Amino acid sequence: MLSGLRTFLGMKGFFIKKAFFDGWDNLIGIVLFNLAYIALLMAGLYASLLAGEVNAAAAAGATALSLALVSIVMGGTAAVTHSYSDYRRDSWHAFISGIRRNIGHSLLFSLILIVAVFNIRLIIPFYLSYGNAFGYVLALVMIWLEVIIVLAVPYYFPLMNLLPADRPVKTAKKCLLIAGDNMGFSLFFLLYSLVLAVLSLFTMGLIPGVTGIQLAAQDAMKLLMMKYDYLEGNPDADRKHIPWEDVLYDEKEKIGPRSLKSMIFPWKY
Repeated sequence: MLSGLRTFLGMKGFFIKKAFFDGWDNLIGIVLFNLAYIALLMAGLYASLLAGEVNAAAAAGATALSLALVSIVMGGTAAVTHSYSDYRRDSWHAFISGIRRNIGHSLLFSLILIVAVFNIRLIIPFYLSYGNAFGYVLALVMIWLEVIIVLAVPYYFPLMNLLPADRPVKTAKKCLLIAGDNMGFSLFFLLYSLVLAVLSLFTMGLIPGVTGIQLAAQDAMKLLMMKYDYLEGNPDADRKHIPWEDVLYDEKEKIGPRSLKSMIFPWKY
């Protein structure tokens, strides 16, 4: 048990380190792409408010359209964060090609977002309004659907990048399997994402923002895929005791023995 805890903490600790340094090394690009997300958010809110003055259906349509546009942009920035996670810097080219290449995945992702949003805003309150056991049970089922989406959705675009031959629905199914197979890490990443979201509020969405959270998700999925590659090459290995020191050796070499002090005062090192 202690050995398993040490290997888990080792993987988690390296993930935090890699996500931080990947974000630091690409800070300007992350901020620029986050500005685009902020603009989209403001435009979407404005459109929803205007449509709301017409009727509820128009407001719902404006919200759905805004989520679709955000999802398409996320398909582009997902390609960018994949590049960053692999220590490459081809931001603009990756963004443009990512939007074109990932349009199918983006549209399915927008559908997932729309379902999640309307489930929270309309369906769950509707069932709760029944005021009886039947309504509470249905509401609870919908709440669990939200929990499943929240745990699985971070893996969607990263998995799309790592397994580009998969169709959108297949990618979504694999996200569910990965979230279930790595429940401890999925819960950890949910907490980590919440911390990043809180930090984003203090920086008005600039750092780490949507792009920074996507980069962290890409790093997380990359490490998990390294685990599955190891298990595929070692079918008799203990799934609960992955030798992360060996599995992560190349990644650690690429990052190097960096520290916060050496980043702030690089001329001293």
